Amino acid sequence: MPLVLIIMGVSGCGKTTIGRLLSATLDWPFFDADDFHPPANVKKMGAGTPLTDQDRLPWLKTLATKVQEHIDQNQPMVLACSALKDAYRQVLCVDSKHIQFVYLKGDFHLITLRLQAREDHFMKASLLQSQFDGLEEPEDAIVVSINPSPFDIVETIRTSLESRLNTPN
Repeated sequence: MPLVLIIMGVSGCGKTTIGRLLSATLDWPFFDADDFHPPANVKKMGAGTPLTDQDRLPWLKTLATKVQEHIDQNQPMVLACSALKDAYRQVLCVDSKHIQFVYLKGDFHLITLRLQAREDHFMKASLLQSQFDGLEEPEDAIVVSINPSPFDIVETIRTSLESRLNTPN
């Protein structure tokens, strides 16, 4: 059974870093949802304007198609995607038997520091408050603190997934 892991959380929580490490550890393909944003969304965020639900819907549908393709081809994948609201997760959750959300949880101050240290990213630190304001924490996700090292976070996720992955201890 293919498993799609969706690594979610606000911008700057480490979705891409953790997603890449996890995909390398599992030898699964990795996709960053940011790479699928239409140019209008990137321009809007680059200008410091938060996206609306209407802005996000076509992007989420594109991502849902990618998830469905992997499930249909019996291929696992790791997707880094903010998926801040339950409605967004519902669009992405094309088949709940095959999808596991992993919520990278951190506090505003730490994530602000991370965003301020970033270079060459369209997401501005000034938009972080809008992400926290819009965040609806998931009830059905693996919740992992962003405080430990990325390698420790990946190990926590792997341990949490062990029974679903059917890997030996």
